[in-house]
Parts: sequence; structure tokens; C-alpha cells
Amino acid sequence: MEISMVGKVVLVTGGATGMGKATCKLFAKCGATVVTCTAHNISGIEQTVSEIRQEGGKAEFFKCDVTKETEVHELINEIVKRYGKLDIAVNNAGVGPDGIRMPFSPLADISTEDMNKTVDTNLKGMFFLLKYEIIQMKKQGGGSIVSIASNAGLRPSPAFSVYSATKAATVFINQSAAIEYGPDKIRINVVCPGPTEGTTLIDNSYAADPGMKENVPNIFPLRKMGQAEDVAQAVLWLASDAASHVTGTTLSVDGGMAL
Repeated sequence: MEISMVGKVVLVTGGATGMGKATCKLFAKCGATVVTCTAHNISGIEQTVSEIRQEGGKAEFFKCDVTKETEVHELINEIVKRYGKLDIAVNNAGVGPDGIRMPFSPLADISTEDMNKTVDTNLKGMFFLLKYEIIQMKKQGGGSIVSIASNAGLRPSPAFSVYSATKAATVFINQSAAIEYGPDKIRINVVCPGPTEGTTLIDNSYAADPGMKENVPNIFPLRKMGQAEDVAQAVLWLASDAASHVTGTTLSVDGGMAL
């Protein structure tokens, strides 16, 4: 099935690396105008935009910290000012334990700083994005939102207590919004990836524990790691008109790991 995004304006947060970058490139390949953002990895997001433009696609980026409500509000306003609308939003920006930027720790060893960073990005940032995306989509008569959670939000895991809590919250805040704004023709769905190669979290985890790369595939019934492009394909379908009767769903893209 070929999906066209010609004429669509799409926001993808956290487009500098991994699933965000793969999603940006796939939407652009399908004809969308892609707007992406990052708080810190400017070189990475410049590379994403450059690659899209080199391949004939349309993309631009903004610096935006999703933990700051004013910056999220300004981001949505700027998109509408430039393009007149926001058809699709992919809320991908997030943080979690990876063994380098943030340690794998049992609950009592998690620092308050890491707890706050995780909650601010994964939960408060998600709330701010949904709030202003929904306000705009209500004005224009509809839209589609896909938010990235995690299979860690569907089942408990050691060393992921705060991360798992924020990803479980991601599922439920999006499902609640799907009920509230379905009458406004806004579809809201969630994708829950398992461990996915090509993401900062997994790349850093491999660097912290080199033996992990050989052992991790064994936890999947399909006996292989997911790729960032696998997640992007799921996001594309949920965001598209091909899924026009789908809202409030949570789709695991995990090679069967949740089983």
C-alpha cells in the first residue's frame, strides 16, 4: 500500500536521531512538508534536514525545548504562520536510561535530577505538545497525532521505574485525549516500540555494555532487533488517511517482545 502525504504539514519532535529522524525522512519521501525540532542536538537535526533536501524533500527545523510551555506554543504558532496549518504531529521527543547519559538504576538510586528530567520531558513535554497541537487542530477542523511511548510503559522493568511511569502516562494521556477530541475529528494514537537499533538509547546501551548487542535479540519472538524505520512505518500508517477509523489505539512495534 502506497501512502501519499503530498500537501500535508507534519511536525516530528526529536528529529535529530533514531526513530524521529527515520520518521522525518519517511514522511518527506511520501511528499509531506516536514517540520522538526530539538532542544540540544542542532548538528544532528541540521543533518536530518540536509539529507531530506538532498533527496528532493521539504523540511526545516526549529530549536525547541518541549519541557518549556512557551517554546512549544511558539513552535506551533510559527508552523501555522509559515504553512497555514498543522495536519499531523508526531510526538517523539523523550529521554530515558541508556547507561551513559542516564544510568540504569533501581528506584532508590535514581537521582532527583534524573527523575525531574524524565518527567519534564516525557510527561510535561507530552502534555504541552498535545495541548497546543489540539488547540490548532480544533481551529482547522481536524488532524492526526501519533505519540511515541514504549513497551516499558506497558509492563514493569527493573531500572526503568520512572521512565516506565512516564511512558504509561503517555499511553493514558493520549487515550484520554482521543476520547475528548474525537468529535473534533482529531485522531490520536500511540506507538510503543521495543528496543530499537539506531536510537540514542540503544546505541548508548551497546556502548555501555558491548555484550548486550549479541544477547538482546533473544528476548524477541522474532529473534531480531527492531529498526528505526520499522517504527516510522507504523507511525506513517496511523497518521495517514489509511487509518481514518483508528483512534485511541496503542500499537506495539516490538517483534513480539510484549508477549
